[in-house]
Amino acid sequence: MSSHPLVSALAGAAFAVGLASCSGGGGGELTPSRHATSISPDALSTKYIKHIVIVVQENRSFDNFFATFPGADGATYGYNHDGKQIPLKKQGLRANDINHGWETYLTECDLQGSTCKMDGFDLVQFNGNQPAGNYPYQYVDPAQIQPYWILAQQYVLADHMFQTQGSGSFTAHQDLIAGGTAIDATASLVDYPSSSRSWGCDSLPGTVTSLITVNDVYEKGAGPFPCLNYPSGTMRDLLDAKHVTWKYYAPPYTYDTVGALWNAFAVVDAVRHGPEWSTNISTPETNVFNDIRLGRLPTLSWVIPERANSDHPRKAGSDDGPSWVAAVVNAIGTSPYWKSTAVVIVWDDWGGFFDHVAPKQYGSGELGFRVPALIVSPYVGAGKVSHTNYEFGSILKFVERTFLLGSLGTTDVRAASIGDVFQFKKPARNFVPI
Repeated sequence: MSSHPLVSALAGAAFAVGLASCSGGGGGELTPSRHATSISPDALSTKYIKHIVIVVQENRSFDNFFATFPGADGATYGYNHDGKQIPLKKQGLRANDINHGWETYLTECDLQGSTCKMDGFDLVQFNGNQPAGNYPYQYVDPAQIQPYWILAQQYVLADHMFQTQGSGSFTAHQDLIAGGTAIDATASLVDYPSSSRSWGCDSLPGTVTSLITVNDVYEKGAGPFPCLNYPSGTMRDLLDAKHVTWKYYAPPYTYDTVGALWNAFAVVDAVRHGPEWSTNISTPETNVFNDIRLGRLPTLSWVIPERANSDHPRKAGSDDGPSWVAAVVNAIGTSPYWKSTAVVIVWDDWGGFFDHVAPKQYGSGELGFRVPALIVSPYVGAGKVSHTNYEFGSILKFVERTFLLGSLGTTDVRAASIGDVFQFKKPARNFVPI
């Protein structure tokens, strides 16, 4: 795996430091003193956290990246549809792209009553329509994703973060700004728009979306053109109402590129056709480094990578995702922002890869499978594994509570905040470059 140029000078020296700091399992919950039992971590975060950065990577299940991480709920084998035990094969970061829409989710989940058996991963397809067989049963060699393991060893690894919906990147990116994709009281967006030119307001005329009802009935092509305003709004609405600054750092918005596919706000009519498209959508995504260096980091940031830096499965080309994330964390960690910032690194969907933990079923295609999540801050313990059940709404709830924004009223209502991993009564930890 090649190194990102922004961090090549800091090559893996911190790996040994991270190994030394690893303390295995243990939840990340704050233990309040007997004199402050009513003060929640989220309430304290308002005092200590002034900036939150959400780094969004692509298409990996928890077991695919952290199957063997000490103290985490990982697995090195699974079962196929015949009940045969299948060992997970150690592979490199480069991989084939496994199908990962709603149909694949249902097949892999193998829902029996209200519980997924998690034994249908050998029945799906990859590289378009080729039978995947045992291919999804794999995990990435930790040596190829050292920065992620270092971060987990130095900060917090959440081993029960579930993506909101059992679907792909289109709705996953929406979930990370809106907490869901409900267009009314009966149905939500699911899967992908019918046009690959763009997934948003610039889609070709006639583009449609698909829907899933609150009872999990799939309605292919029955959804609206992908340019809309959600009834509950997005985080943008809460932030603007409280005059809290935000930016969405993303690759350039050009057709048939990830900039036109992974830009969640391109779907939101009020942003795409409003002044904030020029002021709050910041392209290219590397602008985040300039804003950190120049002291212009907003209160809330989303950071979306280019394909080569995304961890998205691909058989050829660069696979610099770990180095890209390290570069973002290092830029913040070595800046004056460190002691007032929380960085949340999350993968948008499971990418079709095996995972052994069954998601809770809420309807509307929710919940999806587990994805990796890392929480980086001077106020979290080193090497902590949080076993709390989180979902993408857990990240948004932490943002809402930290900046006193109110609630979207979507999945943030039921979700447990990631604030339970913070330890604000302990001194801020110094940053060690990744």
